[in-house]
Amino acid sequence: CLATLIIMLVGDTYTLINYVSFINYLCYGVTIIGLIVLRWKKPKIFRPIKVNLLIPITYLAFWAFLLIFSLYSEPVVCGVGLIIILTGVPVFFLGVYWRNKPKCVNRLIEAMTCWGQKLCFVVYPQEGGAEEE
Repeated sequence: CLATLIIMLVGDTYTLINYVSFINYLCYGVTIIGLIVLRWKKPKIFRPIKVNLLIPITYLAFWAFLLIFSLYSEPVVCGVGLIIILTGVPVFFLGVYWRNKPKCVNRLIEAMTCWGQKLCFVVYPQEGGAEEE
């Protein structure tokens, strides 16, 4: 979010849209790759919707073409898009991967989460430990 705000203040909106579209295509392709890997490694898992593997493989072929063409035609935009994605790596390690955090770090993360929820009207924070009705 911070990187997006900085880019919007420094650059123009169309450049930001190009960054985000590259990131979206990258995430869609990785999701389809995950679908294919799960279908291959764990074929017995219950799936409410099951499609023929030809559909995701075809999609993946077009995705690879679009991604390679984007990297060839606008490498700087794609590089900045990758940098925007990589800004989430420290957040992942601080918030998710690091299990035995000091209490002050946990309190800071909880306060930032609560503030973000209030700011975006996402989830109303619970005042007590138990849900009251």
